[in-house]
Amino acid sequence: MDYSQFISSISAARQPNPVRISSKLAKKMSSVIMLSGGMPNPDSFPIKAASISLVDGTTLEIREQLMKRALQYCPTNGIHELLSWLEDLQMKLHNPPTAKYAPEKGQMKICITAGSLDGINKVFDMLLNPGDNVLVDEPNFPGILSGLRPLGCNIIKAPSDQHGIIPNALKEVLSQWRTDNVHKFQGKTLKFLYTVPNGGNPSGSSLTAERKKEIYQLAREYNFLIIEDDPYYFLQFGKTKAPSFLSMDVDGRVIRCDSFSKVISSGLRVGYLTGPAPLIDRVILHLQVSTMQASSFTQIIVLQLFEKWGQKGFLEHTDRVAEFYKKQRDAMLAAADKWLKGLANWYIPNAGLFLWIKIKGVSDTHQMVTGKALDRGVALLPGKGFMINGTEPCPYVRVSFSFASPDEMDQAFQKLAELIKEESE
Repeated sequence: MDYSQFISSISAARQPNPVRISSKLAKKMSSVIMLSGGMPNPDSFPIKAASISLVDGTTLEIREQLMKRALQYCPTNGIHELLSWLEDLQMKLHNPPTAKYAPEKGQMKICITAGSLDGINKVFDMLLNPGDNVLVDEPNFPGILSGLRPLGCNIIKAPSDQHGIIPNALKEVLSQWRTDNVHKFQGKTLKFLYTVPNGGNPSGSSLTAERKKEIYQLAREYNFLIIEDDPYYFLQFGKTKAPSFLSMDVDGRVIRCDSFSKVISSGLRVGYLTGPAPLIDRVILHLQVSTMQASSFTQIIVLQLFEKWGQKGFLEHTDRVAEFYKKQRDAMLAAADKWLKGLANWYIPNAGLFLWIKIKGVSDTHQMVTGKALDRGVALLPGKGFMINGTEPCPYVRVSFSFASPDEMDQAFQKLAELIKEESE
């Protein structure tokens, strides 16, 4: 693929920071006399060691030498051992066709970011010039929409339902970019499709494997990239996990965004991007002059945990987390069935943390949610903030089953039902 056609003018102008530590140099540091780096001397650090207690009663020990490494700069793309661990994980879960490609042909590459959203917004910066066209499904996470809008791109809705983006409807939208259409949309080609394939936030929708195959073929036909943002991959509630776009990527046109926020810790801020080397390398150049790297300390914590568990132990942990959230989901569905039947519509999410509820008889939920519901001790999110045009009325609310107890869910939906009845009168 010709990746230059996708790279923004800002990203194309980025040059390597010559003082950043390369992965190759980092591997040799123990045998090299270091006069080049501006790294602080670790003997001056006030923290010597740490012991971290796990819920199973065991501990992670970060002793003096490892602590010196945890408190020091590391290569921009991440600590080598953690990158290797993640590469093995991606091979097991997705087995990307690009793993054996040459780097310039789109070989799979990983970089660690300060949380998944940090990586996603750097991908946007890498790809978008003002006036470029992007496709997103609606509703969508406000953090994504807020990241796209200031870049001056045209945000175009990819029609979707409870099973995610609808391929036939997407093809109709894509007809604006037919090769024989001299009036291409806004005079610009299409850069990428952004989607959350499992447990979308807020919709809870999950793309079927068949739809993913059809969408990938459309990406090949119309030559756009796919940004696969999958923070809820491990929170799928079925016995088997759906195949990813990355697993289908024979061209090197998929950038996958993964997160540990939902299964390890949201506060550690460790995410990672997987994609074709020519594009991931451009993200790394941005990282060099922004965050410089994800925290060495949190990377070391995650690495120690993964080395203790092994791949098998990690996947067993994620299965337990998914089972916990499945029970939470079922409790919320029971409360919805009890109190909201006839007052609202919803569908059963097969992944994620959210229920997307359409309130009957209420054209716009904003005032009801931000005023009366909150006054009655129930915090919900109004639907309009998740829409591409956030000024139009929206009858939806987003509720999360991640935190509240089953009893609290029951109480909240009882109050919501009372409020809907009052609003509909």
